[in-house]
Amino acid sequence: MSRYFAKSSKWLALDLLRLMQSRSSRKRPAEKRAAAEKEEAAMVNGLPTPPCGLLTADAARSLVDSVDAFLFDCDGVIWKGDKLIEGVPETMELLRKMGKKLVFVTNNSRKSRRQYSKKFRSLGLEVTEEEIFTSSFAAAMFLKLNNFPPEKKVYVVGEDGILEELKLAGFECFGGPEDGKKNIKLEADFYFEHDKSVGAVVVGLDQYFNYYKMQYARICISENPGCLFIATNRDPTGHMTSAQEWPGAGTMVAAVSCSVQKEPIVVGKPSTFLMDFLLKSFSLETSRMCMVGDRLDTDILFGQSTGCKTLLVLSGCTSLPELQDASNNIYPDLYTNSVYDLVELLQK
Repeated sequence: MSRYFAKSSKWLALDLLRLMQSRSSRKRPAEKRAAAEKEEAAMVNGLPTPPCGLLTADAARSLVDSVDAFLFDCDGVIWKGDKLIEGVPETMELLRKMGKKLVFVTNNSRKSRRQYSKKFRSLGLEVTEEEIFTSSFAAAMFLKLNNFPPEKKVYVVGEDGILEELKLAGFECFGGPEDGKKNIKLEADFYFEHDKSVGAVVVGLDQYFNYYKMQYARICISENPGCLFIATNRDPTGHMTSAQEWPGAGTMVAAVSCSVQKEPIVVGKPSTFLMDFLLKSFSLETSRMCMVGDRLDTDILFGQSTGCKTLLVLSGCTSLPELQDASNNIYPDLYTNSVYDLVELLQK
């Protein structure tokens, strides 16, 4: 009898095991579907969702409530070339009505603050010079705050914006667009003359960049004792026109840097120098600011390194796939398509 019950118990155990396996196999497709749906929900355009938040109505309200000022990049955020990005006037108007301070921080050194204020007005936007901080202005202020000797000159690889800001700060400078017309003939025994009183070379975005300028900058930095090498910024590309991206100041900076085998002092984003000067101009705390930009390696990194909240807009240089790319390690607090999304979401 005991042998019978032992055998029965064995078969009973086997039956229970088969039943459990059967139930498990029936559940498995449903579990797989749930896992697949969960995985799909964590994907955007077939790529993993970035570890930052998509701007929603709740997130927009929370963001606006938590800051006193918005710092806006310009190229790719406010405009592309000379074309205003849709919804910018409405966004600025709403934020100002809500009592928010608006500041415009651009790495584009082609224009001075005065020239940028004029551009804003031409696009129907009222922005004062005091609300604009450019990398050309930062270069001039860097020299001023570091007591650049008044007897020394500044050579400029760049455009009128840098020259104007340097002159307004009281410095003697030359170069710029004028040297874009100069050529070099590499003949035997040719010796390139340069001004030995140049104490700083400022390199920025320059559509007139040529071999003459590169050599002038190289000789000043290499042969003039203590000559400073200053870069407005290192952006590799930028929206110089509304149609496409173009080589940025980083292209010119890299050429000069390579020729002198020396790294520059960078005064534009993501350098914190610009923020230090901004804080002296306004009574604001960085924790109550939001940096809005289209570049991860300049705008967002600038905001993060200075303690601001950060909002990436996909209307300029950075695309969603680039944000999602596994090689990217810079993530904003929030991201959205354009600044106008703030208006639409806050009105929900």
